[in-house]
Amino acid sequence: MGLIRIEGMEFYAFHGHYQEEQKVGNRFLVDLTIETDMTKPSESDNLKDAVNYQAAYGIVKKQMEKKSYLLENIAGRILSAIHAELDGVKKVVVKVSKLNPPIGGKISSVSVVLEG
Repeated sequence: MGLIRIEGMEFYAFHGHYQEEQKVGNRFLVDLTIETDMTKPSESDNLKDAVNYQAAYGIVKKQMEKKSYLLENIAGRILSAIHAELDGVKKVVVKVSKLNPPIGGKISSVSVVLEG
């Protein structure tokens, strides 16, 4: 087994509970860890034998373009889509962070982490 980590994917999106967040938007970071068997690609050196992390990025980007009220919903959609669209994935951990959330104080970010 091995891990593919895609860290610090940054998106400007319109997610949030408050109407203003859905109009103005905010910056979000997504970190993704994919557990997969790397035996074959480590020997073949062929992309067709590996989990394609460029495709994984595309899945995340597509999900970030769909509006959500909650970070949990975004993370859940990403988790489901990775499993549905990529072969060879054993486990996924996704972390979605909203930068500078509007919660009444100085906070750099708030995050949710889902795995499955």
